[in-house]
Order: sequence, then structure tokens, then C-alpha cells
Amino acid sequence: MEITISFNETTNEPLYYQLYQYIKKEIQTGKIAKDTRLPSIRTLASHLKISKNTVEIAYQQLIAEGYIQSKAKSGYYVLEMETNFSSQIKQQPSNHLEQAFIEEESIYDFRQGQVDLTHFPFSIWRKLTNQCLSPEYRNNFLYGHQQGEPELRKEIANYLYQSRGVLCTPHQIILGAGIQQLLTLFCQITGNKEPIAIENPGYDGARMVFGNFGITIYPIELEHDGINVEQLKKSKAKFVYLTPSHQFPCGMILPYSKRIELLNWADSNSSYIIEDDYDGEFRYIGKPIPALQGLDRNEKVIYLGTFSKSLLPAIRMSYMVLPTKLINTFKTNFPLYEQPVSKLHQKTMQLFMENGHWERHIRKMRNIYTKKHSLLISSIKKIMKDRVQVIGAHSGLHILLEVHNGMNEVELIQAAKNKSVKVYPTSRFWMNAHKQTYPLIQIGFGGVSEELIYDGIIRLNEAWFQ
Repeated sequence: MEITISFNETTNEPLYYQLYQYIKKEIQTGKIAKDTRLPSIRTLASHLKISKNTVEIAYQQLIAEGYIQSKAKSGYYVLEMETNFSSQIKQQPSNHLEQAFIEEESIYDFRQGQVDLTHFPFSIWRKLTNQCLSPEYRNNFLYGHQQGEPELRKEIANYLYQSRGVLCTPHQIILGAGIQQLLTLFCQITGNKEPIAIENPGYDGARMVFGNFGITIYPIELEHDGINVEQLKKSKAKFVYLTPSHQFPCGMILPYSKRIELLNWADSNSSYIIEDDYDGEFRYIGKPIPALQGLDRNEKVIYLGTFSKSLLPAIRMSYMVLPTKLINTFKTNFPLYEQPVSKLHQKTMQLFMENGHWERHIRKMRNIYTKKHSLLISSIKKIMKDRVQVIGAHSGLHILLEVHNGMNEVELIQAAKNKSVKVYPTSRFWMNAHKQTYPLIQIGFGGVSEELIYDGIIRLNEAWFQ
């Protein structure tokens, strides 16, 4: 191990004493564990640029006080402490996010955004990755294009046109490590300090990005068919961020008429629409509606998509389609920005799409998620009956449950947890205090097996109604 200490040159304490105190505290707090072999006197003296005598005196003091021992021809080792010093140190209380992170995972975890890993073609992905690692692909180990690899952007442009009706060229696409990173880049490109409107409730991750840039945010309420366009028109917003193909979190699909209204607003108001199509591939009822961007004839829509819901969240690969004016601004003002997505993942994804694996995978996952969605809805209706109301059951990988049993959101989640089921709150998606007649609970089904979906609903019913 190495020991790095910043010596205080302004104090009268000698260096050996500072080193002794530092190592002593590290041992007491458990940061240097028992049986750890300390650096040799020569090595530590060379590393810290101090004399060997200074290190030796510090070590001798630690030996005298029983913190370390010297083993012949082996080195200096930390001894076990009889007193648990670490328990005496005041611990900072962890926040609720940290606490949630360390909680034991539940078998029945209805988390939104999880995907079904059991049907992912791991062998194909591994084969293509190994191909990208072979010597003839040595360029994959170098820096890539700042917008993302051109061949992959070409594949994405073709896919978006065929599946979502998005009209763009590869030149307009920028790859990013997730939607939030792309929204951050968008704010930098536009230099945006103008007010922005967002759906209320809406994606809190986007709201956080805009808030961190100091942008004024106008919450726009939802109607039964999506964002309230009239309220948007009355606001002072110059941008609007929304999820029209599967409103997050309520799940409604914005109708064609409102899409045209939004485009007219953007055109007449010299504004931009940010369309987040986070899981637009999965629709279970009705005819598919093209992306809002595909209806735009005046380049007023910024389109965002991701592979996190349709492929794997871990590869951290999303994309943004910019109007010509904004992509030119990016190239002019940010020429030194490097591409944040792994070039190896990009090239693997390129081969995955070129060889037809992506199309087959999406088709397969649509069928799987359709079955899971149908099972979830039928299980809820059969087991919970009219004691709950399902909201947003037309597309995507989650639904909302409006629960009619007198419990509030916190009580519902805790009761579910007592039955080893994890469900999730929705209150954080509202910008302001929101009074709901009945609490709404978010239920994601993408990462849950069909067997566990049914059993999980039985457990929820027991937790909430028995």
C-alpha cells in the first residue's frame, strides 16, 4: 500500500510526529486494517520525499504504542486493536438515497425502468464485442468522433425514421451517456437562460438538470390526454420539455391534435420543444403515433432517445437529434468536447444493428413486454378488483396504481416492503405540493418475471387489503 499525507509546514510539530499521528489515526478508524503490510522505510521515505530517519522514528513510536509490529525480513504489519476506535467516531447520518442504495434487494422489485435481462442475446453481444477488440479493429482503441461514430449514427438515423418517423441525417445526431447528460449538453449549446416549461408531474431528473443551470421552470398541468397546451401558451416559457409518446409518469399518449398545437406554438413563439422518447418502442394498445419530431417542418423539435429501456441501461448510450442551427452551434462553440460514450460500446452497437440483431431483439422484447403487461393488468383486475385503478396502461414499462384503502403513499410502500415487495412513490414527480384524492404508486414490470408478477400482486393485495 501507499501512504500519502499532506505535511503542515507552518506548525512546530516535527515531520515524524505528524506522520506517526496520521498513521495512528488511520489504524484507529479502520482505514488501515489489521495485518496490513505498511510500506518499507525506504519506500515511504522516497514516496513522501522525506528522510528515512523520519519514517523510522514514526514507525518506532507506533511499535512502542502497540499499533504495528516489525517482522524480521518481512516488514511492518498493523496489529489488531483491542479497542474499537471506529465505533467511537461520530458517524455522519446517511441520507435517504444512500440508505435506499444499501437496502437489501427484494425478490419482488417493481422498479420502473428495469429491463428483462433473461432474454438479452449475451452470446451475440459478447461475440461482437470480441470482434471489436481484435487487432484488425485497432482504431477502436483510439479517440472517436465527438458526436459519436458516424457509422452508428447512420444506423440510428435509419432506425428512427423507420420505427418512429423521425426525420434527420446522421449529421444531426449526438450520442451521450444518458438523457441527463444530453440535457446538460443541450443547455450549454443553447446557452439557455430562458424559462422552460415541463409537465407536472414529470421527469424529476430533467427538472434537476434545468434547475442546476438556474433556469426558471414553469410547471404545466396535465389533462386527460397530456400537457395543457393553453396553459403553456399563457406561460412565459421559451422551451418546453415533455414525454409525448408515454407521459412520465402518468402514461397517457399525446394525441395528434395536441402535437400540431405544440408545433404551432413553437413556430409562432420562436421556441423549441424537447421531446423525450424514452421508451417509445413499446406500445400495447392502438395504432402507433409517429414522434413529434417527424411532424415538425420548421426544425423546432429536439428529439431525445435512449437504448437504456430497449437494450441495457449499463451501456449508458442515448442520442439527441438537433435542428441544423443547433448542431452547427455545437460544432462551432464546442469543438474540443470529447464523446463520453465508450467507442467500444458504440462499435459493438453498430455491428449489432448492421447485422439485424437489433431489429430482432426489439421485436422479441415487444412480444415479451406485451405478455408481461397483459399479465400485470389482468392480475390486478382479478386480485385487487375495483379497490385500485390502473393509470397509464397503454405503453411503456410501468403503470400507476391509484389505491383506495385509506393509506397514504408512505404507508403503502412500507406495507408492501413488509411483504418483501418494493414499489415506488410518485410524489417527487410534482414540482409543488400536490393533493391527490388517492395516492399513486408506480409499478414497473420490465425486469420482473411473469411468475413473480402474479405472486407480487398477490402479496401487494395482502399488504394493502387484508
